[in-house]
Amino acid sequence: MVRSVNFVVLGKQDVVSDFGKKGTETDLTLYDRKESDIIKTWVVPNGFPDKIQPLFQAINLAEYAILYVDKLDKFTGEQIIALDLLKKEKGILSHTFDVDESKLAMMIKGTVVENYTKVDQDKIKEEMDKLEPLTNDDLSEMVIDHCFDVKGVGTVILGKVTNGTVKQYDNLKLYPADVDVLIKSIQMHDDPVSESICPARVGLAVKGVKPDEVSRGDVISEKGAVDVKTEIELDFQKSPFYKNDIAENQGCLVNIGLQIKAAKFSSISPLKLTFEKPVVCKIGQIAIILKPESTTIRILGSGAIQ
Repeated sequence: MVRSVNFVVLGKQDVVSDFGKKGTETDLTLYDRKESDIIKTWVVPNGFPDKIQPLFQAINLAEYAILYVDKLDKFTGEQIIALDLLKKEKGILSHTFDVDESKLAMMIKGTVVENYTKVDQDKIKEEMDKLEPLTNDDLSEMVIDHCFDVKGVGTVILGKVTNGTVKQYDNLKLYPADVDVLIKSIQMHDDPVSESICPARVGLAVKGVKPDEVSRGDVISEKGAVDVKTEIELDFQKSPFYKNDIAENQGCLVNIGLQIKAAKFSSISPLKLTFEKPVVCKIGQIAIILKPESTTIRILGSGAIQ
């Protein structure tokens, strides 16, 4: 059985070209390589730092992080905060020679990054090879990052199996639309397979939905695996770095999984968010509140969905 490992590469992103072959390229760029029975994928948020959204989407696609620091600026700070808020606890930390190690140590103090394995840049790959595939046997669930039409095939969906196993000829649901989807075929690393086990990156040929009906962050799953809501309550923690106040009816963007959805604060205590369009979520999942227009830090705070 083919197993999978997914990494997010942050900081100085060009190091990823040493790891795998470039594949899908949008505001997220994916690289992959197959080693015996393991497919390794690296996702780079190349739309960041111009936009904050790809940073969180890329981290959400990975089990492990690689942070290769080449400068100590506010964007490095945002990446450290993002890894910490999303509880990406296992990773590798490296830096260029011109980075002040004591200042970097201060930036990561008290965050998950403080516990990353620290190595020189030429040892990153060796350290990556020690990280094991992680899997589970929960209800089948896949998050979508790209979707397009292929002549002679129809709708093709790319994404990551986040839970359980997705099999050829499975009848699943697309959320939040609540549409029935048949899995016609599955590919991993351009090879056809009959099933894919979490956390596999896959390409699915599907029947029942057209590409313009699918968005990044949508979820294909068994019925009952996820919830669809237009209002959520959070166990909220405001970022100590975000200095502005928040108020009822104030607008924001919210990241849940790969979704980035517009919302407003319908209540401050307890903190509740009302969305313009339905979101796919689970109890306990982390929601990140973003203010992309902020001239300082763009991360307002976060919390687990109640």
